Amino acid sequence: MAIVRPFKGIRPDKNLVDKIASLPYDVMNREEARKMAEGNDDSFLHVVRSDIDFSDEVSQYDEKVYDKARINLDDFIDKKKMLQDGKPIYYIYRQIMFGRVQTGLVACTSIDEYINGTIKKHEFTRPEKEEDRINNFDRCDANTAPIFMTYKKNDKITKMINDWIKFNKPVYDFKSEDEITHIVWTIDNESVVEELQSLFFNVDYLYIADGHHRTASSVKVGLKRREENPDYKESDEFNYFMSVIFPDEDLFIMDYNRVVKDLNGNNVEEFMTKVKEKFEVEKSNGDSPYRPLEKHSFGMYLEGSWYSLKAKKGSFDPKDPVDRLDVSILQNNLLSNILDIKDPRTDKRIDFIGGIRGLEELERRVENGMAVAFSMYPTTMDDLIDIADAGEVMPPKSTWFEPKLRSGLFVHRLK
Repeated sequence: MAIVRPFKGIRPDKNLVDKIASLPYDVMNREEARKMAEGNDDSFLHVVRSDIDFSDEVSQYDEKVYDKARINLDDFIDKKKMLQDGKPIYYIYRQIMFGRVQTGLVACTSIDEYINGTIKKHEFTRPEKEEDRINNFDRCDANTAPIFMTYKKNDKITKMINDWIKFNKPVYDFKSEDEITHIVWTIDNESVVEELQSLFFNVDYLYIADGHHRTASSVKVGLKRREENPDYKESDEFNYFMSVIFPDEDLFIMDYNRVVKDLNGNNVEEFMTKVKEKFEVEKSNGDSPYRPLEKHSFGMYLEGSWYSLKAKKGSFDPKDPVDRLDVSILQNNLLSNILDIKDPRTDKRIDFIGGIRGLEELERRVENGMAVAFSMYPTTMDDLIDIADAGEVMPPKSTWFEPKLRSGLFVHRLK
């Protein structure tokens, strides 16, 4: 059973929504965030990346940074740039990117269901990254950014949401600077809210698609509030955190590619000989970058040429949901044993390029000093769900979801 609750969202004045809505805090560095918010005091980056309001001499993790986030959020509300709805409701959030549509329900999900495994995860988290969002959420006393979740398609839920869209006007409809359309509807009919909530009782599990650190941070802030309020009630807002929940068939995972700085002491001939032990290798015809068209195949850009790689039989266990992932096959058979990259989370010799940037970015990186690049076939939603259901975790940098959820469209107060 999935608990999916309505909430009193804090959201932008409709005349400011396109100025307030921002990319997520974790898809850019400090300099990029500062540039994105330049000349726009209404950007929600001033809340989720309040370090941009300080010089670089101030650490982005300084206590005053989190205090500033709270000041900025309060300022948005005090100046009525953002307003809170008067009763708990649901929101529908639709995004359109290159003609492809994904439509999710914005609601609150339960910290207890994260703890008991009803909300399933597929990634490890790092304590230092958790701590950053814990401080932001705790100081703001709010979930300032939503979690990106999915569930196995439920036809009744889909019909209810589509019917609401058909017969109601959106409250927001705008295009962001990256040409993605964002449309929001409010579901404020109490009977429809109750029926939707009851339909989710028949959904066995929710799955974190993106935002594992935000989820873990939200849960820890909720548990902290429980310690501070030993007589808390189950209905208290801090027992829940804000999520956007999409049916699995709506979501699109892009390739998440790799570039490596050197060949670990091998010359090109030695490197290619070792690669051919585990992969069938062919030089690609033509000048275009090689994009893999099926699982267990890869592109490799080396010394100005593209090659196709196909994993040989026996190089992975087809019955193991983690071992058969392409990111695992490349890691285990090439990155680790040939290039000696044992921990891609921490090794400075490897970098990761989201598919949204195109394969030409791989060529550019190699031409500007990296030694070799690998193009990947995207991980699928079935892969993600199979691994989460098995209680396993994916290797790092396995999934790149597009489009990203905008921050600032919804805020959930913890009290």
